[in-house]
Amino acid sequence: MPVATATAAGQSLRAPLPVLGRDVTVPLVTGGEVTYAALDYAASAPALQRVWDDVAAYAPYYGSVHRGAGHLSQLSTELFEDARRTVAAFLDCREDDQVVFTRSTTDSLNLLAHALPAGCEVFVFETEHHAALLPWRDAKVTCLDAPRSPGQAVRTLERALAGRDAHGPALVCVTGASNVTGELWPVRELAAAAHAHGARIVLDAAQLAPHHPVGVRELDVDWVAFSGHKLYAPFGSGVLAGRADWLRAAGPYLAGGGASRRVTRRADGGVDVEWHDGAARHEAGSPNVIGAHSIASACKALTEAGFDALVAREQHLLRTVRAGLAEVPGVRVLSLFGDDAPRVGVLSFVVEGWNSSHFAAALSAEYGIGVRDGLFCAHPLVRVLLGGAPGTRGECGASGAAPGEESLDAVRVSFGAGTPDEHVTRFLAAVGELVSGGAKWRYRTEDGRCVPVV
Repeated sequence: MPVATATAAGQSLRAPLPVLGRDVTVPLVTGGEVTYAALDYAASAPALQRVWDDVAAYAPYYGSVHRGAGHLSQLSTELFEDARRTVAAFLDCREDDQVVFTRSTTDSLNLLAHALPAGCEVFVFETEHHAALLPWRDAKVTCLDAPRSPGQAVRTLERALAGRDAHGPALVCVTGASNVTGELWPVRELAAAAHAHGARIVLDAAQLAPHHPVGVRELDVDWVAFSGHKLYAPFGSGVLAGRADWLRAAGPYLAGGGASRRVTRRADGGVDVEWHDGAARHEAGSPNVIGAHSIASACKALTEAGFDALVAREQHLLRTVRAGLAEVPGVRVLSLFGDDAPRVGVLSFVVEGWNSSHFAAALSAEYGIGVRDGLFCAHPLVRVLLGGAPGTRGECGASGAAPGEESLDAVRVSFGAGTPDEHVTRFLAAVGELVSGGAKWRYRTEDGRCVPVV
């Protein structure tokens, strides 16, 4: 029976889902050890214990996929295809949608970029993660200004689409939740605007899928991309799910075994190839069956846990973090849509007078707390949030920004289904101590990052 924690309103919340590493201890530069507080979920979430157990149960039966007549090969093939069906159900895909297994969200969006029809126009906000901002090298790209509200995002897209050639193909790429601010984007409204102007839309759900249900039909998006390592499923696998026609019409993303149905040598010495039409067309090589199986296991675990309960607990943690940071002088939480905008468990902030790398290094070395610092592979967005171009970091031990000045980058704290309340409490206490009393240890700059002096 799940343990419950109490909210301020007296409601009970489920305990965090069991994850690997929850009992790992790390050394402190000040002496002793402490249980590690993993608060960098937005980069890579710890694996769910359920996922690890499912993978371990399958591992002795590992075999080639789509390649062999042996029992283990057939078992692995069925496991791989069952993972595809599980992901399709998790995303509530349409009956004729394809689920393609990739390496990551970045790989998924590069695959879609490879499959764009000739002359396709791409519309993307400057606030996107680089994985969504950069893959469209062979298309005409319109980079839209950062909106300051969800409504402005929809209006900005509508104006941009109204000025295009309505007879040509077009694609809108948008995030579901920002990897910098955690803010939710109006995906359904953006999809409606795209379709009203004859465009298609792909949802970068890397930060959304681990925190909220993502329904292809409900949101009316054409494709969804996400990564396993953010969905509590390690082993380097990702997903691109959605409409099949552009993928079927494009040449294989990778040429090789598995993508080809028939290969024959011509009399002139050349080679003729008949490619598969389905998902296998873009899955050349030996598939990452363990990665696919881990994603399917995570999808099942999150569904069974219930997103309503997971969201409620995460919002409880988010309120705690925001209230705690608001009490620390000199801390500014970054926001694009405003303080009241709904968001997932991802939050970035700057501390007046602190180099963000120094602050994050002190949290780790002195408190055993893992966060992220920098620009988060979203340089244009951070530039907007900080009000200028991110520059070179100051030396460690010196301020990244003088009192009253803006920081050059930020610190990000992120959490999710496996985060215990104690980690959030420790984090807030550590932030307060660092701001009020400074670091207890000396730090130096090494390869552009702050590290404690040994």
